[in-house]
Amino acid sequence: MTALTVLARIRRGTPAPVVIAGERCDLCGELLADEQGHLVDVETRALRCSCRPCYLLFTAGGTRLRSVPDRYVSFPDVRLSAAQWDAFQIPVGVAFFFLNSSLSRVVALYPSPAGATESLLPLDAWSELERTYPDVAAMAPDVEALLMHSERGDAGPECYLVPIDACYELVGRLRSTWRGFDGGADARQQLAAFFARVRERAVPASGGRPSPPEASL
Repeated sequence: MTALTVLARIRRGTPAPVVIAGERCDLCGELLADEQGHLVDVETRALRCSCRPCYLLFTAGGTRLRSVPDRYVSFPDVRLSAAQWDAFQIPVGVAFFFLNSSLSRVVALYPSPAGATESLLPLDAWSELERTYPDVAAMAPDVEALLMHSERGDAGPECYLVPIDACYELVGRLRSTWRGFDGGADARQQLAAFFARVRERAVPASGGRPSPPEASL
């Protein structure tokens, strides 16, 4: 199926053929390779699996669907005190922040037994973080997030720029294993394994500034 056919189907509102979930592109129905891409619907916040042609079709933005890049960047120079983290008023030790273009503002979400939960509190702490470390805001709107993990004692929170689908993967893993008030041992193991993979993939920001995202799959 060509890119023009996909665009025509989107304009007509014609759904993709009924296929086995997770094995075919959500837009054109083509079989997916092992390394599939994801698209974000910026209006509904839904993630869609995509083949490479459909993924590349939406890398330039300009539509309600946007391709999720595949870059992981660490910010080892970011130093937040316990008081600064507490200012976010996030009830757990993990949160991710992304620029929601539909709302024209940064929103904060955190894992919970119910899934991704949005913090409805004012994000004055984010403004302070951005003023102190302006490069943490270099994430692409809607498709990338700043992921922070605060439970490292005096070392302060870990801070990474990651694809938005990685954040929702973490939320799903924690939701499926969450037990009790604090998540329990299984959730903590999932969290530790997830951040181990992020550390392995992340490249330190060059001079504090991430390189632009690339269209990859």
